[in-house]
Amino acid sequence: MSESKSMILGCAGKELSGDEVRFYGDERPWGFILFARNIGEPAQISDLVASMREAVGRPDAPVFIDQEGGRVQRIRPPIAPNYPAGAAIGALYRDDPAAGTRAAWLMARLHAFDLSRFSITADCLPVLDVPIEGASDVIGTRAYGKDPSSVLALGRAAAEGLLAGGVLPVMKHVPGHGRAFSDSHLELPRLDTPIADLRAHDFVPFKALKHLPMAMTAHVVYEAVDPSGSATTSAKVISEIIRGEIGFDGLLISDDTSMKALSGDFPSKAAAILAAGCDIVLHCNGVMEEMAGIASRTTLLSGKALERAERALSYVGNRDGAAETAVRAEFARYFEAVA
Repeated sequence: MSESKSMILGCAGKELSGDEVRFYGDERPWGFILFARNIGEPAQISDLVASMREAVGRPDAPVFIDQEGGRVQRIRPPIAPNYPAGAAIGALYRDDPAAGTRAAWLMARLHAFDLSRFSITADCLPVLDVPIEGASDVIGTRAYGKDPSSVLALGRAAAEGLLAGGVLPVMKHVPGHGRAFSDSHLELPRLDTPIADLRAHDFVPFKALKHLPMAMTAHVVYEAVDPSGSATTSAKVISEIIRGEIGFDGLLISDDTSMKALSGDFPSKAAAILAAGCDIVLHCNGVMEEMAGIASRTTLLSGKALERAERALSYVGNRDGAAETAVRAEFARYFEAVA
């Protein structure tokens, strides 16, 4: 892997501008992320992904997307079907655990078919947050359920379905966003939950799936661990909880730095995220001035962070040989509208 900075960046539109090409070439982000604003026709998506990689001179530069199903799905008809939200998979699981688990795997395997045709590397899935009653709808129907055991079972199946299709899963939002009572896109949630309750509820799916290659942090303050900052910028949360108690040693990516939960300017955010122990700083909205601020304080990937990045990318492309038509037909038995 040639030298790259510890950041994932978005872009403004459906093709790269000259300024973006020059900026990426100079600053060399490790990876990129796509949003709905970047999605047009199939050939355009492929061209955009290829141009991102060309800009940094790395044919293996990872490209990420949020393709969960439900309201968080960047590629939609006619390119990909509208898939059900995690809560719909969870409802099926409650009626029939075997059917729900199989449907979670099948849907993730279909995401992998949809994404791999554009050479998209990673899907920010599974959502392992476990909501509680009254929590913010920022997670809401994105969650598989409100009990750790079902979230774990379905999250594992989804991760395995993506990996079977050669697409990397990114579990989110570690160590748990489910009980937040505010939307971290708009403000910083604070939890006064006792650590014993977090261990018994929020941490459970992440700990069980600690072997997955990548995870995304939660912009949430866990006052029982560190009242001074969110998990994304807390060295204590990252070292003692994410790396320690949960035991995750994969590539740790911040949630989006353009969300309102994090205060300060963009250079300060980037510096704080890396100082806390995240491996990669994520910036999604494609605003050039903000990306320049992030780039000004990110460093070259090295040491353990580089090892984790290389380990994660080693999973790319390891497909199981499943036939897409058969997988779609089987999934249609559970969700006929997504035939």
